[in-house]
Amino acid sequence: MNDIRIAIADDQQLFRKAICEVIRDIEGLELVADVDNGLRLLEWLKNYDTLPDIVLVDLDMPEMNGVQLNEQLHIKYPSIKVIILTVFNQERFISRMIDAGANGYLAKNCDLEELETAIRNVYTTGFYFNAATLNAMRNAGMHRNKRLKNINNIQFDITTREHEVLLLICKEYTTPEIAAQLYLSTRTVEGHRNNLLEKTGCKNTAGLVIFAMKSHLFEPFPL
Repeated sequence: MNDIRIAIADDQQLFRKAICEVIRDIEGLELVADVDNGLRLLEWLKNYDTLPDIVLVDLDMPEMNGVQLNEQLHIKYPSIKVIILTVFNQERFISRMIDAGANGYLAKNCDLEELETAIRNVYTTGFYFNAATLNAMRNAGMHRNKRLKNINNIQFDITTREHEVLLLICKEYTTPEIAAQLYLSTRTVEGHRNNLLEKTGCKNTAGLVIFAMKSHLFEPFPL
């Protein structure tokens, strides 16, 4: 199995260097770049043949902040997954960034074990949402209309099988695991996933999880 390629964009030099050392010490992870703002990362990506799998992004950076960088990465490099790593842990920041397509959101005071877990989960499933993230997304969706509407506010329906696939995605099952659980081929599972993406208007797996929570199709924990 190839190492997970990691890039870091954070203007706090001491923190960035510390995270770089952490990444280097974790087996199966490869640090490929560390820069102090989003603009520098985009410039670096232009000259790098093999893209990083995951970028750890701070929100508050000069020249191009984390919000702007996340947007540009989704446009120019959609295969790159983004984990926000920041001191801003208010629900409004969490909800905004997850809605904008971030694959995970961590506070800078998280422990190293959670950081590693988040990286590996995002790499294998496309998302990592801890309790703080789930609460923020849940609260953001509490007062929304419970009828299924996509991001363009168009009403739609999903089939029973699509709902089953969606629930397993939310539970962090991989495509092969979903196929085994539902006695389907991986190609069929991917077909259902693509149908869900098209119907909901979501861009990625993380978006599907957010949609499921906000539409009350999936409850990560009891009320």
